Amino acid sequence: MIRPVCRMGNPILRMMSQKVSLEMIKSDDIAQLIVDMKDSMAHYGGIGIAAPQIGVSLQVCIIELEGLNRYGQEINLPFTVFINPTIQVISEDKKGYWEGCLSVPGLRGFVERPQHILVRYFDQNGAERELEAKGFLATVVQHELDHLFGKLYIDRLKDPALLTYQEEFEQFNLSNQVIE
Repeated sequence: MIRPVCRMGNPILRMMSQKVSLEMIKSDDIAQLIVDMKDSMAHYGGIGIAAPQIGVSLQVCIIELEGLNRYGQEINLPFTVFINPTIQVISEDKKGYWEGCLSVPGLRGFVERPQHILVRYFDQNGAERELEAKGFLATVVQHELDHLFGKLYIDRLKDPALLTYQEEFEQFNLSNQVIE
């Protein structure tokens, strides 16, 4: 079922989401939540979505990036469910990308994030997993996981002058802009 996306200003987006118990992970409720998240993500054209974005304060998010080529990087992450994730930064080296968000429609912002991380999480079957992510994939994962801890990408802007409307982003070809 497609659920409406909560937009910036909705208090659920600023809350720390609740962890999901191992028993609950295997429940019909979580299975249905994951289906609803996937349907909603596809409907709104996202590459990832977190449960708080559809009004559910649980530490669950999904990402699907098969055959994506962004910023000169080929990224292939099949549909992945992250439950109760933790992030370990492997390298503090940061790089910035223009980010957008279903919960902050119509805007883009330039955000710098660590480019090499390790994520530990449970999948939808309750199995413990790890994902080592580099480059733009590391940025996407951090962006989605931020939603579980009450953060939006706009909170991570180094310079508020690097927040723009989507139309101007496209009109002035800002994706090719070098920012130092």
